[in-house]
Amino acid sequence: MFEHLTTAPDDPILGLNEKFKQDQRDHRVNLIIGIYQDETGEIPEFRAVSEARRRISSNVKANYLGIDGDQAYAQLASELILGSDNPRFREGNWVGAQSLGGTGGLRVVADFLGRCRVTDTVWHTNPTWVNHQSIFNAAGLQTKPFPYLDAAGRGLDFSSMMSALEQVPTGHAVLLHGCCHNPTGVDPTAEQWQAIVDVLKRRSLLPILDCAYQGFGDGLEADVLACRLVSSQLHEAIIVQSFSKNFSLYNQRVGAVLFLTKDSAQAATLRSQVKAAIRANYSNPPQYGAALVRTVLGDKELCADWKRELEAMRQRIAALRQRFSESLREKCDHDFSHIAQQKGMFSFSGLTAEQVVHLRDEFGIYFVGNGRMNVAGLNERNLEVTTRAIAEVVGRCPVSAS
Repeated sequence: MFEHLTTAPDDPILGLNEKFKQDQRDHRVNLIIGIYQDETGEIPEFRAVSEARRRISSNVKANYLGIDGDQAYAQLASELILGSDNPRFREGNWVGAQSLGGTGGLRVVADFLGRCRVTDTVWHTNPTWVNHQSIFNAAGLQTKPFPYLDAAGRGLDFSSMMSALEQVPTGHAVLLHGCCHNPTGVDPTAEQWQAIVDVLKRRSLLPILDCAYQGFGDGLEADVLACRLVSSQLHEAIIVQSFSKNFSLYNQRVGAVLFLTKDSAQAATLRSQVKAAIRANYSNPPQYGAALVRTVLGDKELCADWKRELEAMRQRIAALRQRFSESLREKCDHDFSHIAQQKGMFSFSGLTAEQVVHLRDEFGIYFVGNGRMNVAGLNERNLEVTTRAIAEVVGRCPVSAS
């Protein structure tokens, strides 16, 4: 019964990361997968998370959580996105559920949209995270792109994006990145976000905001501007949250999904459907990672310490972007200044697929095939090595002037 199967293609990110692990060269550099690493190349643990581990070590029980997970955690996660004084919490027109990271949250959304026939089409930025289409397609939904990046691959093509959104049929869903756009690092301005929300409202489109990098762009509060604009100006929306990056809990798969509703009665109905979607998928989420996040966010001192460390990470990434851009300016004629202007962990470097292959094969420096790099994979030891290699490759294989 399996004889007709053919080998599935490698995942463009995780598959490439496996090739990196098999590479035996000591000088290799991994700029592929979205993991924050410190100057030693290690994944740091937040002091607040370490303290949370100590506090809950004897209190974690073996029983199942409910289908929609730890509701105290879901409340705190939702408040982090929307603000603790958001009137939705008083009025009850919201639903929060714990999920298996941001990816699991997206799949819950996809299953919910499909099984409840909310919409059959999800529009997404071009480009977008490589797994977005797969998640929604697997739930039986269509995915369609709309313009996002300009022709030079450096900034937002806002006019084309807005023209395309004006043509999206009423009732369709629009998937947006809440901050730190993956893979480009290019985000709308505050004014542009307001214009986007205006179109969503006027066209009766359902926004889905994927918010996986809160705190890594302009700051913990500034990074959720789009989410708060949507919450205050639209009756219905969906926000998907991940704590993999901003809590360094990659292997705990800690996420949440937040549904905004017209009123509390609609919220009660929607929660029942969300729970049905979760039950048919993974039944209920794990406890430990959510308990760590709940402990930190629910304690004033721990939360303040977490925010300080997260801000230090954000500032370090911004400094790495600046140094990387300056180092390339010193070594080659091509303009890489856009890297310093982009936000978050990821950057569209502007390197071609051919140049990426040369960097990998000749120098052991791994980018994603489309030129995306994880800026947080740079450090004092590998930054100059990387920029020298890029300068040499660009000199031999020039970047297109377009």
